[in-house]
Amino acid sequence: MPLNDRQIKNAKPADKAYKLNDGRGLYLYINTSGGKLWRLDFAIHGKRKTLSIGKYPEISLVEAREAAENARRMVAQGQDPAAMKQQAKQERRAALLNTFAHVTKAWHEKNIMRKGWKPNHAARVWRYFETDVFPVIGEMPINEIGKKEIKAVLDKVTERGVSETAEKIRQWIGAVFTYAGFEELTDRNPAALLQGYIKPSETRPMPALPREELTEFYRRLILADCKPSNRICIMLIMLCFARNKEIRGGQWQEIDFERKIWTIPAQRMKRPREHIIPLSDWAIELLNELHGQTGDTPYLFPSRTAADGYISENTAGKIINSMGYYGIATPHGFRSLASSVLNEQGYNPDAIERQLAHIEENRIRAAYNRADYMAERTEFMQWYSDLLRSNYREALAMLEAGGEQRPSENTPV
Repeated sequence: MPLNDRQIKNAKPADKAYKLNDGRGLYLYINTSGGKLWRLDFAIHGKRKTLSIGKYPEISLVEAREAAENARRMVAQGQDPAAMKQQAKQERRAALLNTFAHVTKAWHEKNIMRKGWKPNHAARVWRYFETDVFPVIGEMPINEIGKKEIKAVLDKVTERGVSETAEKIRQWIGAVFTYAGFEELTDRNPAALLQGYIKPSETRPMPALPREELTEFYRRLILADCKPSNRICIMLIMLCFARNKEIRGGQWQEIDFERKIWTIPAQRMKRPREHIIPLSDWAIELLNELHGQTGDTPYLFPSRTAADGYISENTAGKIINSMGYYGIATPHGFRSLASSVLNEQGYNPDAIERQLAHIEENRIRAAYNRADYMAERTEFMQWYSDLLRSNYREALAMLEAGGEQRPSENTPV
């Protein structure tokens, strides 16, 4: 006699497991702990088998009957529902093991072991995947990823205005798919089909000093015929990679020596929010030296003639041009230099963009990206400062070896 809901609900555990038959092989198996499991006994190819349908009450009586009827139809067609369920289970397990993040990890480790990737390069590549790729497709089985999903990754990156980075990421994703093909995990490579999808940046960047020229730049800056305070202005523009006006218009009340931060008010930024610059050890030393020169005025770089009270926009540029860098380096170009170096080092691109105080053009992205990344920014500002300082010290060593005299002021080394 078929079961009803009341019988099922009232069924209690006994000393031994028992069955409540619904008919045609379907029954409710009740174990000694009170668990209720739907099962279907059937025969196929001369063998008796059992299909586990699911637990009650998660699977209702009506649903159990529907599942049993579907299984009977499969048996009538010569298919084994129990074997097919097990196969589907194995495929789901394999898909979980073959997520894009899991395959990328294996590919990444192979490149470190077999191709000898250096630690810095390996860390930089992995950081890009963690920051830009995994949040979008990391948990997806690699076989379910197509051009649409990869475009979503690349579009997110190009929104930051870094087309070259987006192209590198496309190539790395393609390399992961190639590796997955060798491992017989997929026979597709949608990233390869997107070659040419990323449009090159149309904006013409301001001339930026090449990284390998830093030591020579510092050598010339040390010898430059300019006021000591203006030399420090250029050095702080390089260290803080803020905009020219944000540095030259700086006020002493904005500097917190104890907390080692420079807070530029929103009205000076002409933005809705203030901008915070974590100050490195060298930046603090330079500001202390500068304070001895201009600390009795409101401005870091005061001017007696300028209407706004501080040095003009052209001051730093003229000094750089006089050093022989016309068309090669500009104050604004030091922002590009810092961005390139930090991105190559593998630091969080969103944290770098926040430090550069770039306007978020994508309003939806801006609404969800309120993080300040202050810990990361403090870390890479110190790392970048140490890099620049090592070049500065190399410049001093060159001067001493060549017998050239540096200016008399005692700029921190």
